[in-house]
Amino acid sequence: MWRPERAAHGPLPVADSDIPALNRLFADSFTDRYRRDGLVGVRVPFLNEAIWRYAIMDAGEGAMQWRDEGERLVAFNIAHRSGAEGWMGPLCVRPDRQLAGLGKEVVVAAADWLRGRGATTVGLETMPRTVDNIGFYSRLGFVPGYLTLTMTADTGERVRSLREPAVLGRLPAEERAPRQAEVAALVDALVPGVDFSREIDLTLQLGLGDVVLVGEPGRLRGFALCHAAPLAEGGGRDEVRALKVGAVDLETLAVVLDSASAWAARLAVRRLAVRCQTVDTAAYRALVARGFRVRWSDLRMTLADFPERRPASGVLWSNWEI
Repeated sequence: MWRPERAAHGPLPVADSDIPALNRLFADSFTDRYRRDGLVGVRVPFLNEAIWRYAIMDAGEGAMQWRDEGERLVAFNIAHRSGAEGWMGPLCVRPDRQLAGLGKEVVVAAADWLRGRGATTVGLETMPRTVDNIGFYSRLGFVPGYLTLTMTADTGERVRSLREPAVLGRLPAEERAPRQAEVAALVDALVPGVDFSREIDLTLQLGLGDVVLVGEPGRLRGFALCHAAPLAEGGGRDEVRALKVGAVDLETLAVVLDSASAWAARLAVRRLAVRCQTVDTAAYRALVARGFRVRWSDLRMTLADFPERRPASGVLWSNWEI
């Protein structure tokens, strides 16, 4: 019996002109995933195109796509490398092409790309209730770790009364470079080899947010790389998202969070969201005590021989999603 061709070719590079197709596949694929998990009423919106541009530029050659026999987008994987830290996401395979081996090809291609560029950590995050996803990644050599929790707190009167927080983007060029170098040095001291410089540069270049700094020049003790741009297409600016957070200790973490909340409040944004890595139970408890509440959970997984490295002391949180 004749069967239609089911081939897909790739990986191919991703450009800004591919964003509409990425958005459609992203929304359709994750909506279908939620439906199969029993969340029938959930409809995943398109993402803000500025967020896609940030993700594509951050990934560089790690942004990969696959096309079907009609040159329609059938899968993509956006692999990111922050120095020695490598992770992939978002990644999607069109629902009608799943269970045919393409998903394995998409994940393996990104993992190989990250390993080939020196990443000592290779990971991803998936929904903990989606057991078939966990099983799929496990068969490819990934092992489950801990939950990453999206936690939010309102920016109230307490932080509004704090002094103006120091932010990298408002500094003159001659002061910005040494302060950004301090951020890089602090990150490397917490986890050697990790580097968020590209994410910081792109955040400022694209006008998505800023970096909140804690500590006087020459004595940086903490920071938060924050995005204020809406995540959803056409959405309002109702949440500041802290994508990367570093602090030398828990006391400094509290100051970083207060400073980020104060920065959000000055933008008339009512909520701060952080991605708390729950392997650090003391930091998690500190967030709960400060009024942060859990809004979403993801399971962090890493390749067995490319585990995530944690600070010997202090806190370093890194988002593994856009």
